[in-house]
Amino acid sequence: MVDYDFGGQVAFVTGAAHGQGRSHAQHYARHGADVVLTDIGHNMDTVQYDLGTGDELRETADLVEDEGQDALTVEMDVRNEAAVEAAVEAAVDEFGKIDILANNAGIAHFGDLVEMDEATWDEMLDTNLKGVWLCSKHVGQHFVERGDGGKIVSTSSIYGLVAGPGSGHYIAAKHGVLGLTKTLALELAEYDVNVNAVCPTGVETPMISGVTEAYGEEALEEATAMTGPWNIFEEGGMIESRDISEAYMWLSSDAARYVTGTAVPVDAGMTAK
Repeated sequence: MVDYDFGGQVAFVTGAAHGQGRSHAQHYARHGADVVLTDIGHNMDTVQYDLGTGDELRETADLVEDEGQDALTVEMDVRNEAAVEAAVEAAVDEFGKIDILANNAGIAHFGDLVEMDEATWDEMLDTNLKGVWLCSKHVGQHFVERGDGGKIVSTSSIYGLVAGPGSGHYIAAKHGVLGLTKTLALELAEYDVNVNAVCPTGVETPMISGVTEAYGEEALEEATAMTGPWNIFEEGGMIESRDISEAYMWLSSDAARYVTGTAVPVDAGMTAK
């Protein structure tokens, strides 16, 4: 494991109750950062698996504190601008600043575009794209006002780079995250803010297991029917949250000081085909 130094820094992690967000929070803490942990704390109408709970968020806080760092937990819906603004204000009140924004919160479900209802489309785009914008907007304003640089790292997906059947709303949102990333990188460069995205392949998380349980293995098979396996090293295998966290750590560090406006695939060769 590479040893990064985030001592004295504060990371703001969305979707931190479990899965990749919990892993990112632990990694930031392990490398010396205090961490603001946010998650929705309740389920959504169109999501057929359990989202992060308040209890899980507090468990993540315990893990951060086990690493010797301070944690602040905030139940926050990334779709709600007032809630996002209040969470950013609470973070600054608690720690005095934010140095890193980790836009990890997201949902997944399946459905053909020509059969999809409007609520399903809206909930996906509001969470996976609008939520990234709102968090970037308010943390970005803090970066501009503070005048000491910053890092924004957002989770897109391999499906921000390619397409596949059965999840067009997810694919549209994740493509949108990449456009948002590039534009924010240009707009915030004069303030020494780096803005990048990570594009994971299938990761073993409660989201993936929840989607599989809700829709069956057939849905995942349909999703990869045209693109081929998510993992060319181990067909059908998933990678781990820590593999994505390591990309987050690099992009959040001074080692990537001239990396901005880009998408880093952590895709086990999926998009090489």
